Amino acid sequence: MNSPQIAKLRQQHQQLLHSHFTRPAELIQWMGCVQAQDYAGAKWAIGNRVQGSTDASIEKDFNEGRLLRTHVLRPTWHFVAPEDIGWMLQLTAPRIKAFNKRLHEKLGISEKDLHRSRTILGQALSDQPFLTRTAILPLLHKAKINTDDIRLGFLLMDAELEGLICSGPRQGKQFTYALLANRAASTPILERDEAIAQLTLRYFRSRGPATVTDFQWWSGLNMADIKTGLVLNKTALHHIVTNGQAYWFTREEPVKPAPATLLLPAYDEYAVAYKDRSDILPATKMAETGYGIFKPVIVVNGQVVGTWSRKESRTGVEVSTQMITPGSKTTRVLEAAISSYAAFLGKNKKEMA
Repeated sequence: MNSPQIAKLRQQHQQLLHSHFTRPAELIQWMGCVQAQDYAGAKWAIGNRVQGSTDASIEKDFNEGRLLRTHVLRPTWHFVAPEDIGWMLQLTAPRIKAFNKRLHEKLGISEKDLHRSRTILGQALSDQPFLTRTAILPLLHKAKINTDDIRLGFLLMDAELEGLICSGPRQGKQFTYALLANRAASTPILERDEAIAQLTLRYFRSRGPATVTDFQWWSGLNMADIKTGLVLNKTALHHIVTNGQAYWFTREEPVKPAPATLLLPAYDEYAVAYKDRSDILPATKMAETGYGIFKPVIVVNGQVVGTWSRKESRTGVEVSTQMITPGSKTTRVLEAAISSYAAFLGKNKKEMA
């Protein structure tokens, strides 16, 4: 199996070539979760993978709680399905909390501060179901809890990792927090091995072919847990050894989809789900494309070939492109991809730069 074949299967399994899903929540469950610190970009990541979805329809699902946004896996935001948030937090939160503890010490955040802030948040959100960060700040100040610099973010993340709070609906452009118990009334908790097996299966079925090192990077699990996950999924997953590495994926027979040209957002799972991105991006082009992660990228036939940026107005969107191969030009299929993006936003496409 060579890099183009790996890239093709990844696109297929990530639902980028022909999606099986018509609802965002179904996709999120299939993939386990989707990185979402860039909220607008994360909605477009879903839009690329769910038939007929729009920015407005995904926003509606988010506001109504069909998608939740919280810190899980690595210490960053992800979209998670309400049905999965409980067992996923139980599995991954302890590792994130251990990582954060060192930062808490540097910032002077004590266990007492964390406990008091959780108590205040729990009481406040029992009285008022949704609160913005702006509304939360004076409550913590009144209790003389230091929220300077980035401390507020760590206090809120701790409450998320404890399973106390998660995302509420947006108020205008502001995010709110809500009690997790109110947003996900029935969130099953799995035995540890079952949770490991679930996360392992969801990663490799939706992102394979991938290596165990890729999975460790994405999930934050240790290698012992990953080996357990592979054993528990031995009938569902298999691997092929290429260049001395085992690439794991499901046993499904691959189809032969048509080549695709895609505009992917920053932090899209097509890049961020893998520690090694050499199968989709040459090593010499990593820096100028933000390592395939930190900038929105253009993907043609599975390979990153450039970056793009947008400039929005009330009714229109202008997309600028920067190709990484000298002499390469934008094409009609790229213009079609830009038109799809504009349609997703519900805006007119302005002349491409």
